[in-house]
Amino acid sequence: MQQSSRGVREGRDGDVLAVVSQSGPTVSFFDAATDRLLGTVEVPAEPHELIFDPAQRLLWCTTAYHSGYYHVNSGRSTKLTAIDPDTRRIVEVVDLSPEHGPHGLALDPARRRLYVSVEGSEGRPGGVVVVDTVTRRPVGRIDTDAPGPHWFAIDPAGRTGFATNKEAPFVSVVDLDRGVLTAKVGVPGSEGLAVSADGAHAFVAAPYASFAPGEGERPVNGIRVIDALSASVVDVLPTGGVVLPVHLTSTGRLLAGELRMEARPGERLGRHLPGRLTVFDAGARERVGSVEVGLFPLTITSSPDGRLAYVANVVSSTVDVVDLETLERVSRLDVARNGEPGAHGLAYVPRPA
Repeated sequence: MQQSSRGVREGRDGDVLAVVSQSGPTVSFFDAATDRLLGTVEVPAEPHELIFDPAQRLLWCTTAYHSGYYHVNSGRSTKLTAIDPDTRRIVEVVDLSPEHGPHGLALDPARRRLYVSVEGSEGRPGGVVVVDTVTRRPVGRIDTDAPGPHWFAIDPAGRTGFATNKEAPFVSVVDLDRGVLTAKVGVPGSEGLAVSADGAHAFVAAPYASFAPGEGERPVNGIRVIDALSASVVDVLPTGGVVLPVHLTSTGRLLAGELRMEARPGERLGRHLPGRLTVFDAGARERVGSVEVGLFPLTITSSPDGRLAYVANVVSSTVDVVDLETLERVSRLDVARNGEPGAHGLAYVPRPA
């Protein structure tokens, strides 16, 4: 592990970084000031995403499948786990049945609402389950008209939601107050996304990361910029590799995790190369720079002050901590795994008031 630079760690005493290990199956807790491992919590297999609710002071963790991942799994799970990050104990495992395949998470702490994307089934499209964060019970569902909505994000006002869909050629836009689908924005399959601080734009990774052979020419890799008012794509920020995770910092930096592969004869996936964290100025829509990270960057978050980025790399099961002012990696965290893909969901947990 590299030595952390002192300046970017000042004022982080008591803050914690929580990291999901998909095959652990665990959530690990690291001291945000020193990178020291504080402890782990075993959770239902196979955990994926993570989000922190400051109002209830709970971590929420989705379990999408019994094992495996999208399209290659042993069955879809129905579990959503609430964790106390201070005692590092499970508070409750919520069963979302008959909904299944929970994955993406978005939070509206002011309205006490957690939004969870779920996959569809025969005769019913995928959608978003609405959970009351106080009672920890589902209180609604919004259809997205796509079989596999994966990531979900909402505007700061808590009025509009955006769901990305891997195979469906559109991003679903939903009215959160009325609980209805209002628009479909055409994109060539999509992965991660983030919504600007003013709610005017959504930044969507597309095309989706398909590893199927013989697909022919693919659309340009990058981030589609969606105008929320017109529900249309108004710009494309190109990237060298396929992008999965997208994240916006509090300082307006747009972070994209690029997957890099080396083709090998006779192999479907080829060989993983170090990924890349690419940074854009979200307002100017200009590329700032990039830095090399671990294998298969899958999730990104940042510190509340926007100074540090955290990149979870599922194949190498590491988390890279990056100084966003110097674009240098200041440390690398090793996340325990059980011989399979590891580091996945991330959440930054500020110390208790």
